[in-house]
Amino acid sequence: MIAARPMNNPEFRAGDKVVLAEGTYQGTPGVFLQLREDVNWADIKELNGAVRSHPVKWLQHSVASRKEHDQ
Repeated sequence: MIAARPMNNPEFRAGDKVVLAEGTYQGTPGVFLQLREDVNWADIKELNGAVRSHPVKWLQHSVASRKEHDQ
């Protein structure tokens, strides 16, 4: 079943710097692009330019991204 898409996503916005905090590729940095049709998944652009989908629950903001949001 596909989860309904929320009107906005307060946790992650396009362009946010993220890192995979869980999963096989733990520690992989990237940039949040968008949620997938199933909002439990997101597209991330990794540093090598590859765009991959990962579970949102595996993502966290990178330290640099948190500092930018706090300013």
